[in-house]
Amino acid sequence: MAIVEVTITPLGTGSPSISQYVANVHKVLEEAPEPVKFQLTAMSTIIEGDLKDIMAVIMRMHEVPFENGALRVSTLIRIDDRRDKQASIEQKLRSVNEKLGHEA
Repeated sequence: MAIVEVTITPLGTGSPSISQYVANVHKVLEEAPEPVKFQLTAMSTIIEGDLKDIMAVIMRMHEVPFENGALRVSTLIRIDDRRDKQASIEQKLRSVNEKLGHEA
């Protein structure tokens, strides 16, 4: 199972605000037929699932700003693909919180 952080930034929109673009991109995740979990953060989106499924979803997400008038799109992808044991967003957070002495 992979955990992927993705940031999709539309350029050439004529406005410094991109929240509507982010919302439109996020709808692709909400409607994705692939079995992925996701978490929207203030700076990016984290997606968990099979890497092939995640990349298929990201390809569709990347197209959304173009479909909504952006002239250029910059997409940053960071992949954590751990194969020695099962990984999840929750497990990674729990591991760090345990080391900090915080309750789960």
